[in-house]
Amino acid sequence: MKQKVLLVDDEAGIRNVLKISLADAGYEVFVQDNGEKALEIFKKVRPPIVLADIKMPGMSGLELLRRIKAEETDTEVIMITGHGDLALAIESLKLNATDFITKPLSDDALAVAMKRAEERIAMKKALKAYTENLEQLVEEKTNKLIAAERFAAAGETVAGLSHAIKNVASGLEGGAFVLEKGIELDERKYLLQGWDILKGNVDKIKNLSLDLLNFAKPVQIEYRLHDPNAPAREVAALMKARAEKHNVILKTDLSSELEDCRFDPEAVHQCLLNLVTNAMDACRDDMAPEKKKEVILRSKKIDGWAVEYQVQDNCCGMTSELKEKIFTSFFTTKGVQGTGIGLMLTKRMIDEHNGIIVFESQPGLGSKFIVRLPETERS
Repeated sequence: MKQKVLLVDDEAGIRNVLKISLADAGYEVFVQDNGEKALEIFKKVRPPIVLADIKMPGMSGLELLRRIKAEETDTEVIMITGHGDLALAIESLKLNATDFITKPLSDDALAVAMKRAEERIAMKKALKAYTENLEQLVEEKTNKLIAAERFAAAGETVAGLSHAIKNVASGLEGGAFVLEKGIELDERKYLLQGWDILKGNVDKIKNLSLDLLNFAKPVQIEYRLHDPNAPAREVAALMKARAEKHNVILKTDLSSELEDCRFDPEAVHQCLLNLVTNAMDACRDDMAPEKKKEVILRSKKIDGWAVEYQVQDNCCGMTSELKEKIFTSFFTTKGVQGTGIGLMLTKRMIDEHNGIIVFESQPGLGSKFIVRLPETERS
């Protein structure tokens, strides 16, 4: 297919000579004698090369150059100038003209200018093809990386879940062994111990199943206007008996300055319950018998947020290594007692509220988890 060229010059003699030369060189030539008509032809044909006289009545060659570049920046425009138009020629180069040739025109000068335009067209095509290939390559690599990350995440999830199930299975095996020994020896003490171990691990299976179901479900936050202290009071009342059982002092410090705000009370209740449960477990696992173990559940009003909750304990705390993994899938500090799903679910629910959850912890001094919920319209 012939390369299209638009030729614009108000002098008929120059138009005819250039048209013959360009046609002989193998181009399909479109000819116009003024800038206005040339611009109309350009919009219809979109030729990759334009030759235009720099001085024409009406729309000048420079103005035509500006219009063409505004329409199609990839078009190569060669300006035709007189000997006294050097300043205009330089101005055209500043407007991104490809080249200029001077009158009287010679075939050699025209051939050089056209070759330069063709080379620029070829270079742009090559660059475009390279860019498209590079984009495709980046997209392919990105997709592979995403797939690898998903596979790794799935592997991590399966490994974590397998570890949790293995812990429960080990507990069941241990309970069954003690129970069998009690039957074999007709020893009531062993029977009761084995039965307690079995019941405890059945509870773990139930809790693991519920945690997995909760984590698998999409988090749907149902906002309503509610007292932000209500979930905290409910959690404190619910955990009172457990605190007494493990000799933990459970305190509440709930702000009276808080106003009703829009949030999901059930979701926040679950989050605070998870955090208080974790704090209780940290106190239970603390090996310092002389320590007076405490868990404090606070609510505060701070600028820019509807409410800040704090769950603080003074027990074993976390090392730097543990702190880095605290929200990692299925990571738990509770050994065979935990699955790690609670904190994952808590963070998801806080994120869905557009809130934040952060924590502070020092080994031997305890941990403090901070949850902040944003202010929303009171409707």
